[in-house]
Amino acid sequence: MRVMSVAKFERFFREAASIDVDKDDLRRYEDFVNDKVHDLLLRGQATAKANLRDVIEPHDLPITKGLQERIESFRKIDEEIELTPILDQLTIRPALHLAYSDETAAELPRIVGGLSLALAHTFKILDPDLKNPHAVEWERARKVFDELM
Repeated sequence: MRVMSVAKFERFFREAASIDVDKDDLRRYEDFVNDKVHDLLLRGQATAKANLRDVIEPHDLPITKGLQERIESFRKIDEEIELTPILDQLTIRPALHLAYSDETAAELPRIVGGLSLALAHTFKILDPDLKNPHAVEWERARKVFDELM
């Protein structure tokens, strides 16, 4: 990840939840968001198949009310930080049995932004005094998301 990108992620986590992240955190973050995107796309694929379609549309993805609200909140933060282009490059689009529509592909960086904001908030919910997440906090946050997604 380029230095400029790292600085933007650091700023994002500071603004989102007053959390300081380092390079190890950014590797964990990248693994986390790509795993969760994969989970969302798998469920989206199942929905598209159930509706006899061969393309995954945005409305096939299981976006909850809370995640939708985080996506909207991310849009406001992103106006200042401009993370969307970086998230677009960072997000792995796994090969599935069905293709993604152009709209779905275009929406993925904003979904990742919403997941990122939810992740930052989850750290603070689990430990309101947390300043710098370590492996144990990442594992706890991941378990929360695994339960819900």
